[in-house]
Amino acid sequence: MIRAELRKLLRRPRTWVSIALLAALPTLVAVFVAVRDVAPRPGTGPAFLSAILENGALFPAAALAIVLPLFLPVAVAVVAGDAIAGEAQAGTLRYLLVRPVSRTRLLVAKLVATVAYTMLAVVVVAAVAYVVGTNLFGSSPLPSVSGSTLSSRDAALRTALTVLYVGWSMLGVAALALFLSTVTDSPLAAVLGAIALLVTSGVLVQLEAASTVQPYLPTRYWLAFVDLFRTPVLWRDVVRGTLLQGVYVLAFLTAAWANFATKDVKS
Repeated sequence: MIRAELRKLLRRPRTWVSIALLAALPTLVAVFVAVRDVAPRPGTGPAFLSAILENGALFPAAALAIVLPLFLPVAVAVVAGDAIAGEAQAGTLRYLLVRPVSRTRLLVAKLVATVAYTMLAVVVVAAVAYVVGTNLFGSSPLPSVSGSTLSSRDAALRTALTVLYVGWSMLGVAALALFLSTVTDSPLAAVLGAIALLVTSGVLVQLEAASTVQPYLPTRYWLAFVDLFRTPVLWRDVVRGTLLQGVYVLAFLTAAWANFATKDVKS
């Protein structure tokens, strides 16, 4: 079942088109910066983008910061929101469950495929950004946000941790959309519901009046990976973001299993 879902994922044109578009956006930004030879001033624009003219090796982190606020969560929500609701809308969910396959096993297979898409998207964006960044801007010893120079090994490790952190953050989005996919028979409704919650979280994070709830909002620590490039690394927000996303993943996956296991499937 899991292999079948992974094959289906990899054979879908939507998978590769969406990942290509995610990688294309930072590439377009890099081309504009290279042609004009002008980057945003420090403190403005996406994280690390102001420094890529001096070091293209920073572009993977900048690329993830570019796609993270909107485009990457939307792509993940589309895939996860279609997992169960898409089968119901197409009328194939009932036939899948007629086979000797438990609902839990089907949900796990859908989850594994969603996780695979999420990590594949994050890794491809970072890899393409590294190639584009180093070719357009060159590479040199990587400076940390604190001003010291990082060795190549240390820089690679911190970039890898950034990829893992962003991927883990997106699993919270995937769990939410997957839960909504078990609630409705409309993939669009599941996707829009997940996006609506994330947009609301993004607005509240910027609202001073909502300071009491901000530490618990799903988008609060998405950009905490910037602290991985400080010397020494500031782990506080990274750890908080990791734990918070773990709570959301556990809560929404449990809710998805509880709802799907008892749902009256008619489609």
